[in-house]
Amino acid sequence: MTGTSLKDRIALITGASRGIGRATAKLLADEGAKVLLLGRDQKTLEAVDDEVNAAGGKATLIPLDLQDGASIDPLGPSLYERFGHLDIFVGNAAMLGGLRPLTHIPSDIWEKVLATNLTANWRLIRTLDPLLRLSDAGRVVFVTSSRVAAQGRAYWAPYSVSKAGLETLAKTYANETADSPVKVNLVDPGATATAIRAEAYPGEDQSTIKSPEQIAAKIVELCLPSVTETGQIVPVE
Repeated sequence: MTGTSLKDRIALITGASRGIGRATAKLLADEGAKVLLLGRDQKTLEAVDDEVNAAGGKATLIPLDLQDGASIDPLGPSLYERFGHLDIFVGNAAMLGGLRPLTHIPSDIWEKVLATNLTANWRLIRTLDPLLRLSDAGRVVFVTSSRVAAQGRAYWAPYSVSKAGLETLAKTYANETADSPVKVNLVDPGATATAIRAEAYPGEDQSTIKSPEQIAAKIVELCLPSVTETGQIVPVE
């Protein structure tokens, strides 16, 4: 997918420095969007910025730690001052936090995973909602893991609890924006070659599973102004 289907639309992507976030940012830029790259590390964001610029796209870097909730809250007003609205928000950033029994999970790991995967997305919705409603076709896409969320898989508690919460959060927001131009959906990648997947399955040959670029293509489809569905979990086959 390359062209101008998202020409001049403003798109914010979290976790944009690697994996699915990086691939999504590059593909959105290829489609003409102005991408706002949000991530913790300035240097890795700069590398993605270089790739976007080399392909003729435009990017803005937002170095921000999503575990620092207070730093998220001013983001909406800041973007409003610069851009006046927001067309696309891709909530991709996440962490696994390791695999261990519930009773062995350190409290700081639990808090970091829930802060990154769930609470940060609530804060982002809260600060970005006014800007998305100013778009003629605001599009929100979250990245989930439905099988892990639904199964309550042993040893995955922080991650699975956070993704179950994220799905409910997204569906709630979809219902609350049902009568607006904002559409909210989730993408369920399944097995994909990412750092989180490698942490969970260190011996796996990642060449045998889906690439981040395949997931990015589905995410970008859900960012199009023509999308009418909302509140859906869309698997990538």
